[in-house]
Amino acid sequence: MAHPSFAFLSAILVTCLVQLSVNAVPPPPLPKELAANAKASSDWIVGLRRKLHATPELGGNEIKTSATIKAALDELGINYKDGYVGTGIVATIGNGAGPTVALRSDIDALPILEPEGLPFRSQHEGRMHACGHDSHMSMLLGAAKVLKAMEHLLPGTVRLVFQPNEEFGAGGDQIVQQGALDGVDAAFALHIWPMLPSGSLATRPGTIMAGALSFHIKVNGRGGHAAMPHLNADPIVAASAIISGMQTLVSRETSPLGSAVLSVTLLKAGSAYNVIPDVAEFGGTIRTLDHDTMVHLQGRLESLAAAIAAGFGCTTSLDWRLNEQPYYPPTVNDPKVAAMAAAVAAEVLGGEEHVVEAVPSMAGEDFAFFCRKVPCTLGFLGTKNESIGAVHGLHTPRFMLDESVLHKGAALHASWAFTYLSQAQSGARSADKEEL
Repeated sequence: MAHPSFAFLSAILVTCLVQLSVNAVPPPPLPKELAANAKASSDWIVGLRRKLHATPELGGNEIKTSATIKAALDELGINYKDGYVGTGIVATIGNGAGPTVALRSDIDALPILEPEGLPFRSQHEGRMHACGHDSHMSMLLGAAKVLKAMEHLLPGTVRLVFQPNEEFGAGGDQIVQQGALDGVDAAFALHIWPMLPSGSLATRPGTIMAGALSFHIKVNGRGGHAAMPHLNADPIVAASAIISGMQTLVSRETSPLGSAVLSVTLLKAGSAYNVIPDVAEFGGTIRTLDHDTMVHLQGRLESLAAAIAAGFGCTTSLDWRLNEQPYYPPTVNDPKVAAMAAAVAAEVLGGEEHVVEAVPSMAGEDFAFFCRKVPCTLGFLGTKNESIGAVHGLHTPRFMLDESVLHKGAALHASWAFTYLSQAQSGARSADKEEL
């Protein structure tokens, strides 16, 4: 016969073990398992991409695009709220408890005429998904399918953010202001990258994409007959001098160890060969990898233009075009989140040789506003494949996507979500133990 105290202790031990088994958190699926599940849905993901590619819409008008996304979410049984920035959608997988991670896709297209050739060519003349946002949406929906099937294993909550108006209207800023990231602990995004070999990933800690700001300068002179320039104040000569002088702002006023690009991309003046006009206009962009350099160049451009114009008897007015093209700050990856993303990508893509450190791009990206709100990482997913002609750059009518990477992008999204949530949950449990 067992001693009463021993029997009592045994009963307590059994009860504790049963309770521990009930409360035990199941291990998350491995990235390789998630990758296999995403690959099994490859045809579904490609089909969605082609449907989205055929109906491109400019920022703020993504009506059909939004409807296609919502139909896919309905098919998967995923709850969502729409109306963010007009056409944006925020969907949720999980029960809302625990840590929360956001996965983001932009949804707008570009005002580019797509050439003939593809059976799923753009049905909207003068509109094209030439920046790959159709692939971003389909990859995120592919991840949604994988995550929904394993929702019971999620150690937290996943928020899917389908964001409008990335190209011209800073929709990322607006959707953050409207609460899309409230309660979110970290966020991830992918951008397809035709300069990288297909199926590889590039990311980095710190700044990965530049801040971008547009400008428009009007040079006001005094026009007259081309035969009597001494009676005029020629705005074309003044504008030419300003454009030449602007180049010293980068070459002589910016650290050679930093990065800045100042480009003039449009110039117009006059309408007759024998008339000096009253006005010359030009515009372009400033791009920098840090905000302080942007602030410096912004101030110096304004003062330099005014001073040079004055030397020619002209005046200037400068418009930063913030209403048409808001300022995009640099996109800055969180070092810890970027390191985790790179490690997970090596597992998903089949080895460390498929993951490289990104060279910062001087293009702008409004995922930057997400990164100002929460720790983030943006990764470049390579799509270059010479065998199918997928070699042309973004924002060109010749851009072509290697669709074989789409399931890999879906797997990356799903794996980043599971891994981040698992690590965050594990960290929370460790903190609880320390408090005890």
